[in-house]
Amino acid sequence: MLRQVTRFCVRYTERWIPDPYLYAVILTFITVAGALIWTPSDPLKIIDAWYNGLWSILAFALQMALILATGVTLADAPIIKNLLKRLAALPSQQAGAAITVFLAAAIASWLNWGFGLVVGALVAREIAKRLRKVDFGFLVAAAYMGFMVWASGLSSSIALATATHGSALNIVEKVTGKVAGFDQTIFTAYNLVPVVLLIILVPVALYFMGPEEKDMNKVDPEVLIRQDAVAAPEKRPRSFATMLEDSYVITGLLVLMGVVYEYHTISTAGFSLDINGFIFYALMLGLIFHGRPIHYVRSFNKGAQTCGPILLQFPLYGGIMGIMTGTGLAALIAQVFVAFSTEHTLAFWSFISSNIISLFVPSGGGHWAVQGPFMIPAAVKLNVSPALTAMGTAMGEQTANMIQPFWALPILAIARLGIKDIMGYCVIAMAIGIVLYGGSLLVFS
Repeated sequence: MLRQVTRFCVRYTERWIPDPYLYAVILTFITVAGALIWTPSDPLKIIDAWYNGLWSILAFALQMALILATGVTLADAPIIKNLLKRLAALPSQQAGAAITVFLAAAIASWLNWGFGLVVGALVAREIAKRLRKVDFGFLVAAAYMGFMVWASGLSSSIALATATHGSALNIVEKVTGKVAGFDQTIFTAYNLVPVVLLIILVPVALYFMGPEEKDMNKVDPEVLIRQDAVAAPEKRPRSFATMLEDSYVITGLLVLMGVVYEYHTISTAGFSLDINGFIFYALMLGLIFHGRPIHYVRSFNKGAQTCGPILLQFPLYGGIMGIMTGTGLAALIAQVFVAFSTEHTLAFWSFISSNIISLFVPSGGGHWAVQGPFMIPAAVKLNVSPALTAMGTAMGEQTANMIQPFWALPILAIARLGIKDIMGYCVIAMAIGIVLYGGSLLVFS
């Protein structure tokens, strides 16, 4: 029955879900209509908010592009490539392959969301190069399903914000005067129990929901191998320039600067890993594993070719976020759910409203900046844990991501697929996530 439901979802999305770019454009029009209907904003104000939002996300778009490019370059290093190939060699059937990809992506995403986005897609590609009887879209969907634990993990933007004294996004501290550490958010039963159950149940679902061979959309392994192949460099005459390009000393000096900086930072302020930190570590490790500067340059240039969808679509989502925040539409949605919440249901309704808002404001920090100022005062008023309420918002974001292509763009870029190739499977994963995370918030409230 699960396979039949999955097949229906896959066929529906293949027929009706357009390219991610058009998905973002349609969401833009829906947001405009919502602002016109439910807020007092006039068309000129809405368009002005949209235009300003287009450029507000450019820095983040560049960060995402660098995460993708440096992550792919790191994975292209011989030592990492061999590790991925060993992992990809474990499964022999489609179900085992999907489970392997999901677990690799989930563990990596819990540790760091940027790492998870890259690892899952690369493992899926390596498996598809070896196994012929697999649906490549199904494998990539399994990789994206692993992303459904990131906001419950160590790089959760909302959990990090609530744990950071003086953070502009620490709305809990602004309202209560207290900081909520990981002991109140990440390392709690209400957060860890659904994560563990998800890691157990999604593989079970993957085992039963995979398409049969007659329905598989197979990919020719030779095509993937050719796409990942790097042309052998032409022999260059020995010169001062080539000596610099092949110099391990150049790489060593640059890495040494990075090591000194990290040592000083960790010894004085402690260890933390934000977006810039992840890019920095990926860059340094990539330089170390590639060794010669010219090897890193060639690999990076290849990885940068996957950044096109991000650079095209992220500004559109910035425009959507601009409308949602500039017109008050996102705040209105949050207030509606707060109005009928009780002491035992506030965290749950924070979760549900987050699922809705995340479709239009998929950025964790930007999302929390909109929803948090309404949820946290309500939590204090109803005597509900602000940390629990904040994590309800975080959990809603990661389940909504299953039908929101914003965060799928890096994975799709690596896999060279479209959102319609994976969304049908992700709908099933979203349903599982809503039951587990939403149920946990109700049980532990």
